[in-house]
Amino acid sequence: MPQGKPAGVPCAQLTADLRCTLFGRPERPACCGGLQPSTEMCGETREHALHWLGWLERQTAPSA
Repeated sequence: MPQGKPAGVPCAQLTADLRCTLFGRPERPACCGGLQPSTEMCGETREHALHWLGWLERQTAPSA
């Protein structure tokens, strides 16, 4: 997504089953490759992980 990805909008590189089409490829953005899963981020449920990622997107969003 050359202009960036707005918070709450799924990445254009995700498949219907939420897998990254660029995983392991050289064109995968550094921000994706640098994101390392942790217990804090993933928690026990998918909902926890999505909530955490939403928070991270809001915290790193450019100011309007």
